Amino acid sequence: MRIFVPPEDIAKKEGIKLNVDKSHYLISVLRCKKGDVITIIDGKGKAYEAGVAEIAKKHVFINILREMALYTESALNLILCQGILKGEKMDLVIQKATELGVKEIIPLITERCIVKETRKVKRWQKIAEEAAEQCGRTVIPTVHEPIQFNEFLEGQDNEKKGVMEYWSNEKMNGLIFWEEGGISLKEAVLKISPSPIHPFTDSPIHLFVGPEGGFTVEEVKLPEEHGLIRTTLGKRVLRAETAAIVSVALVQFLLES
Repeated sequence: MRIFVPPEDIAKKEGIKLNVDKSHYLISVLRCKKGDVITIIDGKGKAYEAGVAEIAKKHVFINILREMALYTESALNLILCQGILKGEKMDLVIQKATELGVKEIIPLITERCIVKETRKVKRWQKIAEEAAEQCGRTVIPTVHEPIQFNEFLEGQDNEKKGVMEYWSNEKMNGLIFWEEGGISLKEAVLKISPSPIHPFTDSPIHLFVGPEGGFTVEEVKLPEEHGLIRTTLGKRVLRAETAAIVSVALVQFLLES
């Protein structure tokens, strides 16, 4: 059993009061009792063993016992730049991308996006948190505020949006997936990774996936000007949510191999 606890609470070491939702999950779903030992993560890469010290009516109190070594994070710094999808499709992509190890998710507003405005970022971040707990990750991906596709590529207002502090109009490293053609994924991966993966531990690899209907011709040209490589997932046209999940999984597999 793993739950997320903010780093500032973990710093207290003892008498950590879990919020109502986490407490309810431990009491009603996991049936925790006083003295049980659980694993908590800080969302930044650390994990701890904690003991259930007290169970009150609506809250559970825990004490940190020791820091643990969990090696569940990918060596790759994958960033999914996803054209916003409708409803539960976007929820699914957030969940599965988290399970597959991405470090950040940037919702993009593209020309063919049906959803142009949303207030679901908090909901998406919660989905990422729950997915990280479930799959045993120690890092919770950051889900950023939506940003216009061209503004993101040109570096406009990125600091204001809290997106990619390191991005400043330099060449980007990564792939843009387009159902209308591009080089094979194996070729593309070799172009972005001619050597072992160690250099990518800190350097981000961007994966651009379009919304329903994909990217337009004009949109595909712009990322290529910034150094991204256009690639394809094969002869069949995949649903947008399928393409996102498959893209992350295949790139993760090819680069880690």
